[in-house]
Amino acid sequence: MARIMALDFGTKRTGIAVSDELKMIASGLTTVKTPELLEFLEKYFKEEKVELVLVGEPKQKDDTASAVEVYIQQFLKIFSKKFPEMPFKRVDERFTSKMAFQSMIDSGVKKKKRRDKALIDEVSATIILQTYLYE
Repeated sequence: MARIMALDFGTKRTGIAVSDELKMIASGLTTVKTPELLEFLEKYFKEEKVELVLVGEPKQKDDTASAVEVYIQQFLKIFSKKFPEMPFKRVDERFTSKMAFQSMIDSGVKKKKRRDKALIDEVSATIILQTYLYE
């Protein structure tokens, strides 16, 4: 069985989450520097079976695209060429960073750790994936 992966893409860092093989539970995997993302994915895809990659679609409250969308589009063009057999799907990621931060508070994560933007990105990717799995 294969997993589903979610990416919370950012210009500096990208949070990554994966499902279990039964596609029931989302778990944070890591956060990587965005320039190293394709290299990370290449290694991961060789080690694990992934059937779908979810890529967050950041939108403003008024439904317009976020500024980072330009970079996501560039990444997806390269991704499609490098991994032509790997399907991807865009999913709305509005408010996931706020939800991630609140989730960390609710889970008792210490204030110093909550300032770790890499952790917020990883938790955001996990929320993107878990929301998709619930649908």
